[in-house]
Amino acid sequence: MIRTALSAETEVIADLHVRARSTYYPDGVPQADFDWTESWRGSIERPDGHVLCAVEQGRIVAIASFRTPDGAPVDTVKLFQFHVDPGHWRAGIGTALHAACVEEWRADGKRTAVLDVHADNRRAQAFYARQGWVPDPENPPAEGDHHLFLRFSVAGE
Repeated sequence: MIRTALSAETEVIADLHVRARSTYYPDGVPQADFDWTESWRGSIERPDGHVLCAVEQGRIVAIASFRTPDGAPVDTVKLFQFHVDPGHWRAGIGTALHAACVEEWRADGKRTAVLDVHADNRRAQAFYARQGWVPDPENPPAEGDHHLFLRFSVAGE
């Protein structure tokens, strides 16, 4: 089941986020200068944002956070976070959650989605490529940047 995340679930969501991120940092997740639980609470409670979660047997197993970034065209959405619990990889949960995001983007009149993915996160890059994401020609990575910028045509153009 895929549904909107609730503020009361922020600790569970933040924990899933850290577990998923830890898989692509060879030296461990960098120390954050902020509280991930509060960051997720802010994303969930943000009036212009959306946080969807995939729930399996009463447990959150994947999360996605998106909104139109400040200063971006109104028909653009940014996928800020997308994480599947590592114990549930390759089970179709990420694909189902991505499809739910795209459905919501279409319903909201979005035409383009963008995201950035860590350069070392090959698993995520392959997942996004299978979903139809391509390198963003308007946003090539800068020298020394640890992120790749991807674009997705919501309308399927």
